Amino acid sequence: TQDATTHAASTRLFRVAPTPRAVAKLSVAQIEQLIYPVSFYRNKARFVKDTCEVLLSRYRGKVPQTLDELVTLPGVGRKTANLVMILAFASRKNICVDIHVHRISNRLGWVTTRDPEETEMSLYEVADARWWPLINLYLVTWGQNVCRPTYPRCGACVLAAQCPRIGVGRTGKI
Repeated sequence: TQDATTHAASTRLFRVAPTPRAVAKLSVAQIEQLIYPVSFYRNKARFVKDTCEVLLSRYRGKVPQTLDELVTLPGVGRKTANLVMILAFASRKNICVDIHVHRISNRLGWVTTRDPEETEMSLYEVADARWWPLINLYLVTWGQNVCRPTYPRCGACVLAAQCPRIGVGRTGKI
C-alpha cells in the first residue's frame, strides 16, 4: 500500500480509536471500514484487532521494544518489526528490508540473495552500520521512482555508470 493511503487509513482509525484498548473494542468490520482501501484490508483489520488484544494482555498496552517480541504480534514480520525499532525506538542497529531494498541491493551487487530476510542478514555484513537505519528510507524512494521493478529508469540514474544492473532486462524511459 502506498504511504499516502496508509497515512489516511491510520489517521481515520486513530481518530476513532487512539489507543490499543479503544481499537480492541472495535469490531473487525469497523476496522475494515476505517482502513479501507489499504491492500489486504480484511486481513490487516483482523491483525490490528488481534495485535491490540495482545498488547493489552501481554504488554500492558505498550508496544514491545525488542525485535523478538515485535515479531510475535499478529501480522508483524521482520520488515515491520525492524521499521518499528528504527522509527519508534530510534534504533541504529536495525535494517528494514522490503521488496525495494531487496531488489535494489541485488541489482547493485551488494548482496546475492533470494528473499528479503536473507538480504537483511547479508546487508548487516556488507553495509556500514551508520547506514543501517537509513537504507530503507533511501532505497524505497529510489525503488519507487528510479530503480523500479519493471522498466527501471537507468537513463535517469546517477549510479548508472557504476551499476552492474544485475537482473535488469529492459529499461524504461527517462
